[in-house]
Amino acid sequence: MTTDTPTRRAAVIGLGSMGSGMAGSLLRAGFSVAACDVNPEAVARFAAAGGRGAANPAEAARDADVVVSVVVNAAQTEAVLFGENGAAAAMPEGAVFVSSATMDPAVARALAARLEATGRHYLDAPMSGGAARAADGGLTFLASGSAAAFAKARPALDAMAGTLYELGDAAGQGAAFKMINQLLAGVHIAAACEAMAFAAKQGLDLRRVYEVITKSAGNSWMFENRVPHILDADYSPKSAVDIFVKDLGIVQDMARAEKYPVPVAAAALQMFLMASGAGMGRDDDASVARLYAQVSGAKLPGTA
Repeated sequence: MTTDTPTRRAAVIGLGSMGSGMAGSLLRAGFSVAACDVNPEAVARFAAAGGRGAANPAEAARDADVVVSVVVNAAQTEAVLFGENGAAAAMPEGAVFVSSATMDPAVARALAARLEATGRHYLDAPMSGGAARAADGGLTFLASGSAAAFAKARPALDAMAGTLYELGDAAGQGAAFKMINQLLAGVHIAAACEAMAFAAKQGLDLRRVYEVITKSAGNSWMFENRVPHILDADYSPKSAVDIFVKDLGIVQDMARAEKYPVPVAAAALQMFLMASGAGMGRDDDASVARLYAQVSGAKLPGTA
């Protein structure tokens, strides 16, 4: 006698460049996936790919074993859980909420406590890797939470992650690791943009600069990843300037609370703020190079 394996059920809240890839990875792994997004076109594309569209987080989360939230920040995460048509009340008891937004660790702890008081689990699981890795199930998750939360979420994490770091038994620890990553990422992007605009000001061949630096000690993952956007004059947002306005702002808030100096991160934040203030907030974060070009007269590709 054979017993059919029950269909695993997941919900994805947020079908942007990351969430759509994560939802697709879950579908390929055999999950039944319901998803919602504020953009109805994104929901329609997901439904056409074999998923089930939902009108709101509550509808998506109903009957789901795992609810994956792929929104921008803590405020949106709270709204997804506890706002009108929120997921928390609709999730079955014992289900797990996987929170992938970058946020202050103290807020992650507060959201986890509030949800866990209802009999559901909360996994603090910000991720890194970009849209391409989201689409191929190769993301890195920086996760923390109870053993029960990990156990419930593991099949979904296996589908979405290339690397899973289990960083502690309580929410907030994953968020703290992510903020260290974001401090470095923001500083490295700002430094790469500064260097490339400075190279342009020196009249150097920028493609040659990229070739040399990526084989030299000054290279970083962000230099290697973002500088091609500058070389191609393509500032369509893979990751927007305003993401780092938010994330480096969280770093500043955390550091201020601890009376800890972060002057390099603070300088990078100012460059992202200036780029946003100059109208580039929704453009690719490599637009910081355009800001340097504007204030210095450096000539970047695509500029007159």
